[in-house]
Amino acid sequence: MSQALLPMIPPGATRINQLVSVVREDDKWTYFVGLQPIFTHAETDRQSFRLITAQLVSQGTCKQVEIISAFGVSKNSVRRSVIKFCDGGISAFFQKRKGRGVAVVTEEVAASGQQLLDAGKSKREVANALGIKYDTLRKAIDRGQLCEHPVQSEPDAASDKSQRTQQDAAAEMGTACTRPGERVLAALGFLSGASTLFEPCRDVSFGGALCALPALTESGLFRHLDRLPNLSGYYTTLHVMTLLAYMALCRIKAVEQLQYAPPGELGKLLGLDRIPEVRCLRKKLAQLSLDNAPQEWAGLLSQDWLCDAPELAGTLYVDGHVRLYHGYKTKLPKKYVSRQRLCLRGITDYWVNDALGQPFFLVERSVDHGLLEVLRNDIVPRLLQEVPNQPTEQELKEAPHRSRFVIVFDREGYSPVFFKEMWQKHRIACITYHKYPKEDWPEEEFTEKQLTLPSGEQISLMMAERGSWIGNRQTGLWVREIRKLSRKGHQTSLVSTAYEQQDMNDAALLFSRWSQENFFQYMMEHFAIDALNEYRTEEFPGTTENLRNPAWRELDNQLRSVNGKLKTRRARFVALTLHPEANEKDVAKWEQEKAEALEEVQRLEHEREEVKKTLKETPKQVSWEALPEDHKFERLAPSRKQLVDTVKMLAYRAETAMSYVVREHFSHKDEARGLLRELFRSEADILPDVDGGVLNVRIHGLANPRSNRAIGHLLNQLNAGEWTYPGTRLRLCYTIADRPES
Repeated sequence: MSQALLPMIPPGATRINQLVSVVREDDKWTYFVGLQPIFTHAETDRQSFRLITAQLVSQGTCKQVEIISAFGVSKNSVRRSVIKFCDGGISAFFQKRKGRGVAVVTEEVAASGQQLLDAGKSKREVANALGIKYDTLRKAIDRGQLCEHPVQSEPDAASDKSQRTQQDAAAEMGTACTRPGERVLAALGFLSGASTLFEPCRDVSFGGALCALPALTESGLFRHLDRLPNLSGYYTTLHVMTLLAYMALCRIKAVEQLQYAPPGELGKLLGLDRIPEVRCLRKKLAQLSLDNAPQEWAGLLSQDWLCDAPELAGTLYVDGHVRLYHGYKTKLPKKYVSRQRLCLRGITDYWVNDALGQPFFLVERSVDHGLLEVLRNDIVPRLLQEVPNQPTEQELKEAPHRSRFVIVFDREGYSPVFFKEMWQKHRIACITYHKYPKEDWPEEEFTEKQLTLPSGEQISLMMAERGSWIGNRQTGLWVREIRKLSRKGHQTSLVSTAYEQQDMNDAALLFSRWSQENFFQYMMEHFAIDALNEYRTEEFPGTTENLRNPAWRELDNQLRSVNGKLKTRRARFVALTLHPEANEKDVAKWEQEKAEALEEVQRLEHEREEVKKTLKETPKQVSWEALPEDHKFERLAPSRKQLVDTVKMLAYRAETAMSYVVREHFSHKDEARGLLRELFRSEADILPDVDGGVLNVRIHGLANPRSNRAIGHLLNQLNAGEWTYPGTRLRLCYTIADRPES
């Protein structure tokens, strides 16, 4: 048996803990365990200090906090030393550091490269011309050996906001119509679309929205535009689509709000004199929405998004969102709105998102028969054709537990019949909450599990799993039932037919469904997906839909009312029977009240039977032709809404991509979107260099240095991509004014 050391330290020593101490003498440090010296090194020998402290921590003799407290070193320094010792041992502390070697960018190479950069060449072109790697050139620019964007004096012709306001007001053809020649030619049919020409401008309102152009381009804003009708006149399809994206990012939530925005300032972002007025823009949107063109364009983009992220397309989230209608032109059917707990008129949109909340497409239902009907008839057939990397029939045959993809939804879609149909017919797995869980499981079955959400966040939960049979004997099936135990003892049950999943990943997928709820909330608040984009109505295609019979609904309400009254009368009769009056004076009155209560119960029972009989004979649904005239309605024209909603989806995806870059400078990820909203509405200087083929965009400084550093990091990433402005050959070059030194 080993003997424990007494907590003794030598005289003049500094205690690290009760066992270990250190003595400083003659510029040397000596470490003691009890009274026994174990190691000595010079005071200036930092490598030996890191070695001995890492050994003490690794062997459990000391704790990291004790080393930090005794020597005043940082936590990261101790942690790095421990990791180095565990990975490389003692020799890792005394290895020579690798030198940089021979410099590639010599003075001669730097001089040649600077001349090319001054001539407006891109970094890729300069690296190829010098015969060096792109990263080598980029690092030389970062350390100041080369200057990518030399400081140039602003053009004398650069106008400020006051000058542009006076010029816009003085325009003869209307506010900010400073290109009368092109407008006349376009009106006469001799010009198909105005040219994109940028003027030197300072302090342009909403100039920060130009920073989103690369993300919008990557998300697909300018793809498949040939599927939309060609616009005639001054404004092209490219101009209108770019304007819609700017409106979404700048939180201009409706076309009518453009009348309160400076048209000339927004026009400068498009390379035009001004944006179209409200009436003109409505006309352009109507032209772009002809012949179901927005649906075709949105479908192509959805296929692109699914193929661009096949790892996210394997798990899809489906949920409905009621878009309220407060107009008076038509009487849409009422729907239950859970967020307001009321039955209100509106249209149900069923959205399909990935695990991060990014949307793929939506299906609109003016007459809603529920989530299962939409899944069967619209969403599942479309996903079977568009989801990438689906296993082949042979692969499914060889792996009987493998699925094509997974669909996640809430309790509204709980149906054992539907689960069985999806698995046997299509091999599609479904995950949802258990709508009818049985008694609680014993708490001894639950163990702590570490789950990784699709967003990368790790959570620790108490979980348990069983195999369960849901449904009846004929239509039911075996499923995986997983339960989560909360701290208060509540058990949340979910069922899954994803038989191939392991380690309870089903729970992580279902808990990520809140990303779709967060998406709805964010889109309603910032992108106004509930806003009315179309005032026009059209006849409802009644031949394809069966509607709820108003007569059946009235009888059903009558039956509910009778049942409520009958319940109350029966309770009163029972109370009179169990508690008779005590004195003889009130016996007659009590018998009369009891007889009246019994008579009322019998009358209501008879009335209930009559209503139930009539209700059984009345069809629950009728065709559009059989619907009474006073209950028929028109639906809102869907095309323009589809076009605007698709642009809003593009804007949301672009903002999400930018937030991942900005988030690297924030400890709280929610701050990134707030900073981007501030960026999009900030002012900027637009300074084109036509001869050099560069469009310089200088963002005005934001609220604080931290925000400027985060935006500066984003702009560096955008500049590295060397994006060009759509429809031109001008390379976008972003800077931020008064950016602090990093």
